[in-house]
Amino acid sequence: MHPTEEAAVPTRVIGLISGTSVDGIDAALVDISGTELDIKVDLLAGVTYPYPAELRERILAVGAGVGISMAELAEIDDAIAQVFAQAAQNIQIGHQPATLIGSHGQTVYHRPPADREMGKKTTPYCPLGYSLQLGRGALIAHLTGTTTVSNFRVADIAIGGHGAPLVPRVDAYLLSHPQEGRCIQNIGGIGNVAYIPPRYGDWLSKIRAWDTGPGNSLLDLAVEHLSAGAKTYDEDGNWAASGTPCHPLVEQWLNQDYFHLPPPKSTGRELFGVAYLHQCLKDAQAYQLNPADVLATLTELTAASIVHSYRTFLPEMPQRVLLCGGGSRNLYLKQRLQLLLTSIPVWTTDEVGLSADFKEAIAFAVLAYWRHLGITGNLPTATGAPQEVLLGEIHQCQSTVLRQEQ
Repeated sequence: MHPTEEAAVPTRVIGLISGTSVDGIDAALVDISGTELDIKVDLLAGVTYPYPAELRERILAVGAGVGISMAELAEIDDAIAQVFAQAAQNIQIGHQPATLIGSHGQTVYHRPPADREMGKKTTPYCPLGYSLQLGRGALIAHLTGTTTVSNFRVADIAIGGHGAPLVPRVDAYLLSHPQEGRCIQNIGGIGNVAYIPPRYGDWLSKIRAWDTGPGNSLLDLAVEHLSAGAKTYDEDGNWAASGTPCHPLVEQWLNQDYFHLPPPKSTGRELFGVAYLHQCLKDAQAYQLNPADVLATLTELTAASIVHSYRTFLPEMPQRVLLCGGGSRNLYLKQRLQLLLTSIPVWTTDEVGLSADFKEAIAFAVLAYWRHLGITGNLPTATGAPQEVLLGEIHQCQSTVLRQEQ
């Protein structure tokens, strides 16, 4: 069957992802039809399933660089696959079953290509990037009995791209506007932006996307540290809102090399993690900040780094900013962004019909759907790859394979 004919009938797909904040597994159950610009997505259910506490601690430790054995890595990989599979099974309760799963997995390590990271021209001797997502798709397919697409980043990385961000092509088809230039700003553990120009002419080639820097990563780590483990995040940004940001400190932090590296670029907890937070806390001592002031200043860094990124690297400022991800619920952060962006409206994707909480999970459902149809998923202007490629490895459960062979 031709992809266009197959896409005429809605396909039920599950998208699964846990971001760098390791908050839990975002699961989205969607019906998808169409192919690219005509694609339609209907969200049937969206749920975040928390990790078991012990598993979350182990993931955070690995992400922070704590040494483990290969046997321990295998155990964590299996455990993540099992809870992802359980999330896929749970979200289908009360619904007709899905025929496809797109699982991004859990990123525990991300290394950008060295030539981009160091600002050098590409040479044959510069190492490629590397990115590791745990929660193997083959096991998810076996446990759920559903064809699963996983390892979305590796094909883009193999040809010289960053393997991130991978969502901009989905953003382009679901959130573009015929007259309005938009920035789709995801604020997970790390922030990333997709600039989508007005949808006319050669608009796809003008899309730009990159990781803007810290999103919630430093905030969550700081909350846990400052509350002695009593809290894991700043609900609605209320704690930060009770403090006062230290602007000289924010300006000092914005001198960090990553903020001035031109896109395409990507980052993670390897840079904006525990060690970075400890340096920030050390810097803050000179200003005698109280805990609320520290949180307000770290929140200001997230907002200021996003706006600095727009003003430095965009061809022009957007006419609207659409927020998504966990940080879109941080009301204080949203207020700071709006203040820094002055007259540019800051909305959430909810306000244009796409769930802000589950947009990333929806995106990986779409990427799996595209892989199933043989449609490329990366955007070279976003990842830095030299060409478009198919994203993801397809894992069929053995019972499905046997049925097909009979």
